[in-house]
Amino acid sequence: MSRLGPEAESGKRLLRRELLTVRAGLTADDVRKSGTSLAARAMELPELAHARTVAAYVSVGSEPGTRALLDALHARGVRVLLPALLADNDLDWGEYTGEASLVPVRHGGRMTLLEPGGGRLGPDAVLGADAVLLPGLAVDARGMRLGRGGGSYDRVLARLDRAGADPALVVLLYDTEVVDRVPEEPHDRPVRAAVTPSGVRRFPGGPAAA
Repeated sequence: MSRLGPEAESGKRLLRRELLTVRAGLTADDVRKSGTSLAARAMELPELAHARTVAAYVSVGSEPGTRALLDALHARGVRVLLPALLADNDLDWGEYTGEASLVPVRHGGRMTLLEPGGGRLGPDAVLGADAVLLPGLAVDARGMRLGRGGGSYDRVLARLDRAGADPALVVLLYDTEVVDRVPEEPHDRPVRAAVTPSGVRRFPGGPAAA
């Protein structure tokens, strides 16, 4: 249950609405070009350079594109885990082995997502990741991430906490989505870095950039 007061809840909803409105104005070419730049920046991260397993995701709609990054990681020999949405909004995981390994899955009347078409590895597969790439709408100067409010990645982060796992948490965003402050809840964890098409932003507590 959220412990945020009414003002903070309202602020979170307003910020989400503003950011989603900006994203809705992007063209397919904007998203594609941003995804190419994002992949180049992300592949320079030491956390990814040394990772054997990375939990990532397939971007949808006007989210910063991840397909180029998934292919770059796979080509480097990294084991890439992708989420499969469960009925309770938790995430199972499967392995990405190239574009042909993705299948469209419709989730009720909500959305169609590209998910790994191979065998499922279970929700705990994320515990073996050296880095977890997180979707989001914004991040602030403390590294606190604003998600879309579905709760799926809150479950992932809680699972990591319970297991004592400490992968590098990295959020992928557009340049304008690094903001002064976002509302947070007591269970939220700061990310180590944010990658945008123009560069990498690190946060207090994270290692210095290589």
